[in-house]
Amino acid sequence: MRRLVRYPTNWILLPLLSALTVLTPLAWADPAPRDGPPGERRVPALARMWPVGSRPVVLRGWEPPATVYAAGHRGVDLAAPPGAPVRAVAAGRVSFAGRVAGRGVVAVRLTGTSLRTTYEPVRARVKEGAEVRAGEVVGAVEDTGSHCSEACVHWGLLDGETYINPLDLLPPWLLGHGPSRLLPVLGVPVPPG
Repeated sequence: MRRLVRYPTNWILLPLLSALTVLTPLAWADPAPRDGPPGERRVPALARMWPVGSRPVVLRGWEPPATVYAAGHRGVDLAAPPGAPVRAVAAGRVSFAGRVAGRGVVAVRLTGTSLRTTYEPVRARVKEGAEVRAGEVVGAVEDTGSHCSEACVHWGLLDGETYINPLDLLPPWLLGHGPSRLLPVLGVPVPPG
């Protein structure tokens, strides 16, 4: 009994440490929706790859318009050569595959969400209604008059009729924000001591 009176913090710390042990894995869970600036929607990091290439150059980033019809850039432009495969960034169902204003467009409604990704200008290799897996080729970059200064794919993301930054679908490790990793150096002679 003397010990309990002398060290009351032991009884307080034990339940606290037990709760932290249980809750810590939840804090690291992915894909958790990310908070953005006030008024911006939360987007789960569902994607496990870029739509083109392994780390394409972003030619033009997300520039949300001030109002629904105001100027802005409702997606991101990714550098990609004509004919390059365009892949679904996450599993879903093709909600549109066709032409809009003379350009090929593919839209995929992401499974289990209200989100829809769009890719253009793309020559569709899938049909409307088709189920696609993450990484599955949905089309190829068209060599049509692009709005970019060089060949690119415009990648968009919508929740209903609201445009959202598609880069929010990518987990930090795909954006280059993950931890640094040292790689072994092989074949380098050891300097004389």
